[in-house]
Amino acid sequence: MTFFSNFTKEVIATGILLVFIFFLRIVSAKLIRRYGKLSFIMEHRTNLVIKYFNLLISIITIICLIVIWGVQKKDILFTLSSVTTVIGVALFAQWSILSNITSGIILFFFFPFRIGDIIKVHDKDFPIHAEIEDIKAFHIFLKTDKGESITYPNNLLLQKGISIVKSKIDDKEYTV
Repeated sequence: MTFFSNFTKEVIATGILLVFIFFLRIVSAKLIRRYGKLSFIMEHRTNLVIKYFNLLISIITIICLIVIWGVQKKDILFTLSSVTTVIGVALFAQWSILSNITSGIILFFFFPFRIGDIIKVHDKDFPIHAEIEDIKAFHIFLKTDKGESITYPNNLLLQKGISIVKSKIDDKEYTV
C-alpha cells in the first residue's frame, strides 16, 4: 500500500498514458485502413504500415514512461545516445534495408501505381516493361510479357523514372 501512496502521480500518469496509447493505436489503425481502402491498396500492405506505426508508438510510449517515472535526464540521454549509436552503426551497415522500408512506406501513401498496373521503368541499362504482381516492404514483384519474374527494390522505384502504361483501377491505356 505504501507503493501507491508514494507514487500516486506516476501511477495515474501511467494509466492515462496507457489509455491514450490504446486509443491512439485504434484510431491510427482505422485511419490507415480507411486510407488503404479508399486508395485500393492491398490489405497486407496496409497491415505492414500499421505495424510500423505501432512500433513508433511503442518507442514513444517507452520514452514517456521513462520520463513519468523520473529517470534522470542525463541517464536518459546517455542511454538514448548509446542505443542510437549502436542502431545507427547497424543501420548504416544495412542502409539499403532501411532505404527499402522507407521507400515502401512512401510508395504506400504517395505513389500512383498499384498491383495489376503495367509499368515501364526508364533505366538506360536495364529498361523494364512489366506488370506489378505484388508490393512488399523491401521490393516489388514484376512479371514481364515474356513470363520473366523480376524482383525490383523499392528504393529504385523512387530513383528511376516510372511510366504507367496501363492502370488496373481506371483501366486506362497510356501511351509511352
